[in-house]
Amino acid sequence: MARIFGTDGVRGLANRDVTPELALGLGVAAARVLAAHRGDLEGSGSSPSHRARAVVGRDGRASGEFLSAALAAGLASAGVDVVDLGVLPTPAIAYLTAVRDADLGVVVSASHNPMADNGIKFLSRGGHKLPDDLEDEIAGLLGADWERPVGPAVGRLSRDSGRSGEEYVEHLLDTVDTPLDGLRIALDCANGAASEVGPRALRDAGADVVVVNASPDGRNINEKCGSTHPEQLQATVVASGADLGFAFDGDADRCLAVDASGNLVDGDQIMGLMARTLHRSDRLARNTLVVTVMSNLGLLQAMRAEGIAVEQTAVGDRYVLERMRAGGYSLGGEQSGHIILSDHATTGDGTLTALQVAALVAREGPLAELASFVRRLPQVLINVSGVDRTRAQSDPTLSAAVAAAAADLGDAGRVLLRPSGTEPLVRVMVEADTAARATDTAERLATVVKEQLSL
Repeated sequence: MARIFGTDGVRGLANRDVTPELALGLGVAAARVLAAHRGDLEGSGSSPSHRARAVVGRDGRASGEFLSAALAAGLASAGVDVVDLGVLPTPAIAYLTAVRDADLGVVVSASHNPMADNGIKFLSRGGHKLPDDLEDEIAGLLGADWERPVGPAVGRLSRDSGRSGEEYVEHLLDTVDTPLDGLRIALDCANGAASEVGPRALRDAGADVVVVNASPDGRNINEKCGSTHPEQLQATVVASGADLGFAFDGDADRCLAVDASGNLVDGDQIMGLMARTLHRSDRLARNTLVVTVMSNLGLLQAMRAEGIAVEQTAVGDRYVLERMRAGGYSLGGEQSGHIILSDHATTGDGTLTALQVAALVAREGPLAELASFVRRLPQVLINVSGVDRTRAQSDPTLSAAVAAAAADLGDAGRVLLRPSGTEPLVRVMVEADTAARATDTAERLATVVKEQLSL
């Protein structure tokens, strides 16, 4: 049986792949796994005063309404008290899971995916994503027989008082020690979960904020906007005379930046300038930055020149987080804009990243100058669909083609081919000393993928 949890929870087409029945079952199974590891949920004799508690939140997709309701029902039917936090960013839900001492946090979101998709991810006590083994344990209990609690042992459902967003913004503002007075910032909220808290945080920090795509209607999340479509933000920065801009994704755990000239500043460049700043003030734990194998070779070269060590993980912010926790590191992330500042958050946080970068600009000058020391090598990424991604790492002909391309590039570039963890695709990424060489190599490998892995 294929693993239903990917690199960022369960994800797929809402009401087809991710159904209310699945959400209900995952709620029940998660509660049972929690009971097995917590020991106070089993049977009808559990004390209500010691009953496990969960918080559930979502982004603004229409399907999130019925999926979060089904999840809450599943959890409560298995004896968990559930608080519905409503629409909030993923990092806000992670933060509230920790500060409210909840036993479990649940996020209903498909992040940067199109509106028709949705997903479910679980957070453990403290606001950390569950490890693979616990996710597999939850999946293994789906549909299994169990003895339902009855009477006072069933869980209760309640809605948040409405102060959660304010509490989260107050936490974010506590991380910034430089006022943003005098800065004009353009912000693209992707019509997503940070449409209220994102602008509020930047304004409360002192910035003049020009906001686009902050009118979620259940259907327009990520639609030609946000971190996956930054073109509108780039134009807005220039047109409004902003000093810089930021783009979030649907659940606001990603953040990309734009300089005053409208040039995109990606996650690698953001991590590079943050790492250098923390390193120079002796605040970069173990003098190490944690990134994935997708990070540009230019970032690795820039960090080497600064005397900063780099550790690389598999793709997925969960794996970055795991390495950071294991090694005691304070900064990591992904090229896509997941930036993890573990002194302040347990997951990627777009609004936190925006505040930190803006504060850096307020102190030290224009973003373009700050980020310029990370010189990105030309990079081409081709997503190949309609193929069997499960054979991407095992097909001998494809492996030989990848090895030959890597040998041809030598130290002037690199090749990465991997199946997507969240979409039915195989990704071909090539970096090289020239854009033409990167494009030619990537296209040749994409052709091999189509030929060898076609369905």
